[in-house]
Amino acid sequence: MPTFQYEAMDNMGTEVKDVIDAPSEADAQTLIRQKGFFVTKISEKGGGKGKKKKDDKKKARGPAKKTFTFSGRVGAKKLTTFTRQLSTLQDAGLPILRSLRILEGQSKPGALKNTLINVIEDVEGGNTLSEAMAKQPKCFDNLYVNMVKAGEAGGALEIILQRLAEFKERAQSLKRKVQGAMIYPCAVIFVATGIVGFIMYWIIPKFKAIFEGFDVELPGMTVWLIWGSDQVVNYFYLGPVIPFSIWLLIKIIKKNKTGEYLVDKMFLKIPLLGKILEKSTVARTARTLGTLIASGVPILEGLIIARDTSNNAVFYRAYQNTYNAIREGESMAVPLKESRVVDDMVVNMVDVGEETGALDNMLYKVADVYDEEVAVLVDGLVSILEPLMVVVLGLIVGFIVIALFMPLIKLLNELS
Repeated sequence: MPTFQYEAMDNMGTEVKDVIDAPSEADAQTLIRQKGFFVTKISEKGGGKGKKKKDDKKKARGPAKKTFTFSGRVGAKKLTTFTRQLSTLQDAGLPILRSLRILEGQSKPGALKNTLINVIEDVEGGNTLSEAMAKQPKCFDNLYVNMVKAGEAGGALEIILQRLAEFKERAQSLKRKVQGAMIYPCAVIFVATGIVGFIMYWIIPKFKAIFEGFDVELPGMTVWLIWGSDQVVNYFYLGPVIPFSIWLLIKIIKKNKTGEYLVDKMFLKIPLLGKILEKSTVARTARTLGTLIASGVPILEGLIIARDTSNNAVFYRAYQNTYNAIREGESMAVPLKESRVVDDMVVNMVDVGEETGALDNMLYKVADVYDEEVAVLVDGLVSILEPLMVVVLGLIVGFIVIALFMPLIKLLNELS
């Protein structure tokens, strides 16, 4: 009977090395699990014929796990759930490798599972968790990697993971709130556009044929309506082309740094929507920087990460100027005030935080306040959009009805 040499971990996370006799590798793993151990490595003891059998089995099974060189991008929701679960397992005292194996085992096939397989392989190979995660940039960004690195350095990985989970959950909550509020207006606009398009493409041409058959003189409103219908019929393909062209043009302009800055600044100037973008960016970057500082990441490194997570060229430039000023020995509040991208309240809170040594707490408070303001602004936008859409749709439908019935009434009068 073959002898298998294995490495495993017990329930306390202690590493165990031993040998076991079993008919096959699968049977050996079953026997080891029955002992209450979690297998991390197993191989048949000895060489020659046994080694050849093992190689044949390996070929039959196909490539090893490490072949997942492309893991794809992991969704924010899945990453948030993974972070919370990893935080819980670490808080329970499980070794990091075992925690990763548990989460990899329960993950469904996909980008996250492939990423975890690669991370586990790297950790087994001697890399730290942060080093292994840094090799998976499509899943773990600089914020994630730097916080994990700070947790490893300070020996408080479970606390850092808990903060990271809370950070991602808050970000997801705000995103869901904004998306949920915009579903109804977007659905109404989409359906209304479809109905008006159907009327212009199918209904109006039929009325046009009737009017031409009776050779009746058409009012100005009807002439404009028929002209609009002709444009829809003749150039219907421009419906999807125009929005796509605008989107593509913006993308091309944003390839240039100056163009990107001007486009982002223009978006921030849009009434109400610009305020939502501005306050949500301040909330996100303030929470990011506060979380990093609380986790022990140096403020200069934290500013670089907050700058990269802003996703806005105006804020990117402001945080870069703040970074340069701090390197020259200035406080954070002064360059922030000069940038004029944040309110005086934010500047004063940052100033107080620097004076009292509680900058992370002040940034958390700024983020909480701005999260609430974003929610209020989104609710206000929805409350404005609803009656506005009703009025606009009423005017469009009213225009179509009047434009169609005016010549019909004239035609009936002439016939009578």
